[in-house]
Amino acid sequence: MAPKKKEVLFEFPNPMDNDCLVGHTNTLKTFTDAWNAKDVHPLHPVWMLSGPRGIGKATLAYKIAKMVYGNVGDFFIIDLANNIDERGNSKTDAKAISVHTVRKMIERMQMSSMSGQWRVVLIDSVDELTVAASNAILKLLEEPPANTLFLLVTHQLSNVLPTVRSRARVEKMHPLNTSELRELCMRFMPDEEISPEILKLSNGSFGKIANLKATGGDIIYDELLTALKNPHASSTDIMSIAEKIAMSPALYGIVLDALAALNLAELYPIATMAIADINRLNLKPDVAIFKIIMEIKKCL
Repeated sequence: MAPKKKEVLFEFPNPMDNDCLVGHTNTLKTFTDAWNAKDVHPLHPVWMLSGPRGIGKATLAYKIAKMVYGNVGDFFIIDLANNIDERGNSKTDAKAISVHTVRKMIERMQMSSMSGQWRVVLIDSVDELTVAASNAILKLLEEPPANTLFLLVTHQLSNVLPTVRSRARVEKMHPLNTSELRELCMRFMPDEEISPEILKLSNGSFGKIANLKATGGDIIYDELLTALKNPHASSTDIMSIAEKIAMSPALYGIVLDALAALNLAELYPIATMAIADINRLNLKPDVAIFKIIMEIKKCL
């Protein structure tokens, strides 16, 4: 019988609706200062917010967007939640943002009000754009429309086309510190126990903490480390843990976290490739993860 997922006892607001920005005050001040001085020094039309997942980049982007268009101008959002196919039908189950989504946004921009109010285009995230979609955005960035601000969220700067990156003002956002993580945990998960181990495991990402707590990943991680350190752990024990990890692709990363905890950095590239092969080769996740864990165990 497949293990049951942990029941989620808390909810997190969509970044669009989240007024709670913790951290990143320097980045917000940098933009605010530039915005307030735009009549003296023209505002750079393209701002790229770069940093690890789950640290609040999208929350900051929406906060900036609301400041700029002020519920008077036009606001255009490009993300997987608004993804469409060539027929204009919703395609929210896709893993990449289509060029059709970008073209539809461009059509809407061309039809939008020319009253002189500011317009904002928010892309969350640039990493998820197809190559064709990135090229369509590039054409816009080469000659940005007047009074239009582009906010580009990216989780990995190296994934962005160099031609897109070169046209943006890149703001590198850093992982959250321990006090900032605890503040977010108290706000959104007041009844959850957040151990020092979970804070360390998060690498400064509240999103990772939220995912671990929602899926029971913190408990599974402890089980994984215990099994790896136990010389008497059986293949049945390992398979049981592999099945739990296989429940969600978001949990695959705890295998890599275990490598770091066990000082087995030399296995990181091999394990990373093996995890990528699960989707690339359409492997059975539980079997593939079982094999990875067994290879780790051999090195201990």
